[in-house]
Amino acid sequence: MSFFSKKVSRIQPSPTISITAKAKKLKQEGKKIIDFSAGEPDFDTPENVKNAAIKAIEEGKTKYTPVNGTKELIDAIIKKFKRENNLNFDSEEITVGCGGKQVIFNALLATIEKDDEIIIPSPFWVSYPDMAILTEGLPVVLDCSQENNFKINPQDLENKITNRTKWVILNSPSNPTGAFYSELELQNLAKILLKHPHVWVMCDDLYEHIIFDNLKFKNILQVDDKLKPRTFVVNGVSKAYAMTGWRVGYGAGPKELIKEISKIQSQSTTHTSSISQAAAIEALNNSDEFIKKNKKIFQDRRDLIFSNLKNFTELQVFLPQGSFYVYVCCNDIIGKKKEDGIEIKNDIDLSDYFLDEGVAVVPGEAFGCSNFFRISFATSNENINEGCKKIIDACKKLK
Repeated sequence: MSFFSKKVSRIQPSPTISITAKAKKLKQEGKKIIDFSAGEPDFDTPENVKNAAIKAIEEGKTKYTPVNGTKELIDAIIKKFKRENNLNFDSEEITVGCGGKQVIFNALLATIEKDDEIIIPSPFWVSYPDMAILTEGLPVVLDCSQENNFKINPQDLENKITNRTKWVILNSPSNPTGAFYSELELQNLAKILLKHPHVWVMCDDLYEHIIFDNLKFKNILQVDDKLKPRTFVVNGVSKAYAMTGWRVGYGAGPKELIKEISKIQSQSTTHTSSISQAAAIEALNNSDEFIKKNKKIFQDRRDLIFSNLKNFTELQVFLPQGSFYVYVCCNDIIGKKKEDGIEIKNDIDLSDYFLDEGVAVVPGEAFGCSNFFRISFATSNENINEGCKKIIDACKKLK
């Protein structure tokens, strides 16, 4: 009998984290790598947020907090939802965890029985399927085609729903594609979901504030509040406020769900750092200008990377409407050979080849959609120009 859990043997370490670590290792060895793999803003945390954390330390706010977060942070989250989303929650409908990832995992752990199904649109964030597996659920992948802009077709969603379906996960804007759901598209999905009252909806809104072209963000709960009794909205401070290392995520949903999440968290992490919570309060209350400035920077970077790659016909670039990722189809490259005669058989081979050529990307296989790769443009214009040149030059070497 194996000492280790079979559940763990069925999952893999996060491929995005693994590739970023490999790129960093090569840099430490002296090789110049343009890193397009990182899923975090390259900006520093705002000064007012850092100062709020320093003040909390100086004031001795270094003790345990309530499991679901301090009253001040919960109040800030409630105000955020009202101010930005016109959604009303009370304190018993809020949970705070160590990043959005823990918040999602806690919700699945609190609700999934063995072989319950979680519908996950593909391309998907790498952690969704493995979190489903760890909670003994079944990830049900719903393919979203490039022809449909990597978004769910409502009829395809209905075809995937069974009596075992527990959750549908919606991520808009999306990691890895940057796909963004319009209000009409969300209304059409809501019509399907309202027909299946046993299905809950998880809205992953981590990239809410990184949207382009003057688009207005809405999640499905804002579009149809009849779904509120079975919708869980997940958000955090990592992406919008450049606070990935602070580890603060939060969720809002029905009281009965939050109560079960609290039980789980009380027996695991208890709560996230008291100092991080103090910083998150300041971020949520006083960082509008930071968000506006960086949204413009990200859109300029998106336009730059698109202009660099769009005329290289062997790569087809999907123009994202949000997030800081570009998803690139490499079908026309697969099957070509390197100078040493070794064939590029898939996007994993291609990503390894790009790394040898000095640029790190994440293969589409990691996101459940092969023959693509993801580029993060959370980096400087200089790196974008140089990295795109390296990608094109590397592709031109293939025969």
